[in-house]
Amino acid sequence: MQKLINALATGFYISYLPALVIPFKKNTGAGFLGTLLAVPFVFLLPTDFMLYLVFLLAFWVVCVWICKKARLGGTYQGHDNPRIVIDEVAGYFTAVMFLPRTWPYLLAAFVLFRTFDTLKPWPVKHFDRMPNAFGVVFDDVSAGLLANIVVQLFMIFTRQAAL
Repeated sequence: MQKLINALATGFYISYLPALVIPFKKNTGAGFLGTLLAVPFVFLLPTDFMLYLVFLLAFWVVCVWICKKARLGGTYQGHDNPRIVIDEVAGYFTAVMFLPRTWPYLLAAFVLFRTFDTLKPWPVKHFDRMPNAFGVVFDDVSAGLLANIVVQLFMIFTRQAAL
């Protein structure tokens, strides 16, 4: 069971790839790859508003559980271990919620999510400081929420400008 948890937590070990290429660098880009891993799965997610919301809430709970088990399993100790990337998937799924599933919006959500996840503005930094699995997941969820809000506001303002 622990092997399955570790596989899910690491995006089926995708987070190991950057360290193989750049072994001397601390921030290897595993979070970027974890987010990239989430992109094709967006097209499999529910399109109905309520179904997406239910899916997302359940996914957040599962992610917290997986992160907790992966950290307790001993392999991925420490605060927000970079090998754990399922939180990036949760963050990106949050970033794209209720957005049109077209490449410009998916790319904008991707770039904004990675930016907010890297810069850690409030409330991302607040969750990042939590020394538990909830904090590991919800710093990314809050970064995704900020990205989503920015894209949604862009859509509203461009729609208003077109009128």
